Amino acid sequence: MTIELRHLRAFLAIAEEGNVTRAAVRLHLSQPALSRTLRQLEEHLGARLVDRSTHHLELTSEGRTLQDKARAALAAVDTALDPGGLKSWPLRLGHTWAAFGDHTIPLLRRWDEKHPGVALELLRVDDRTAGLTQGKVDAALLRGAITSPGLRTELLLREERVAVLPVDSPLAALPRVALADISGYPIALNTVSGTTTMDLWPPAARPSSTLEVTNTDEWLIAIAAGRAVGVSTSATPSNHAHPSLVYRPLTDAPPVPVVLAWREGPGHPAIPDLLSLAHQVLADDTGNPRS
Repeated sequence: MTIELRHLRAFLAIAEEGNVTRAAVRLHLSQPALSRTLRQLEEHLGARLVDRSTHHLELTSEGRTLQDKARAALAAVDTALDPGGLKSWPLRLGHTWAAFGDHTIPLLRRWDEKHPGVALELLRVDDRTAGLTQGKVDAALLRGAITSPGLRTELLLREERVAVLPVDSPLAALPRVALADISGYPIALNTVSGTTTMDLWPPAARPSSTLEVTNTDEWLIAIAAGRAVGVSTSATPSNHAHPSLVYRPLTDAPPVPVVLAWREGPGHPAIPDLLSLAHQVLADDTGNPRS
């Protein structure tokens, strides 16, 4: 049997709704027809995609992997079939916060000079891969360890960590701080796209309290309001300046890698040009051929 786009759309509807009945209503199909479509896809792939043993439908590990691939595939098809896209093919560059740090503006200006025929769109997406695995962007600037399957990455630079403090914190008077200095305060953790976890501290010296948020804006507000302190990188101060925040070097935490990531397989033809230009901008800004 030939697998068609409708099979992927049916699977994604089931995955997102967590219920075959609701997914059938969403797609204007009967429940038996949708279940049959799912079985056809599973038979083609030779794997069970959905665990039907629970009241709330759950994806199997194979189903979770296919979910990312299906999103990217359908996004690519929708982009290809968009009539407005026939005139140009913009390169969508995602990020979760701070983009390329202080190098963002030079990168955008240099791109416009060197590649005037290809628009470079910078998009912030609050997602672990900045929308890359969902097909929302063609490439992404990501920080920290990248574990999502199906992605290629290249290291661009490493950023030093900083402590992020309320302006009236006693620690704000210090020129620099250590992990032990902030461990007595609640730590704000961005659980969606942040790079900080409790593993940053030794097991015997971890903070006893955390405040979990889901995006950069909530994270900044929580710290500015004095409810917590945070850990970020040297890219954050210039990109997220706030009168109620101060940034101090964090002396004993390892730096954070910054990579350019893109999906394996066919992609936007300008990605190699973006990678090359990113290295050129870094070399010009830092005086080093590669950081």
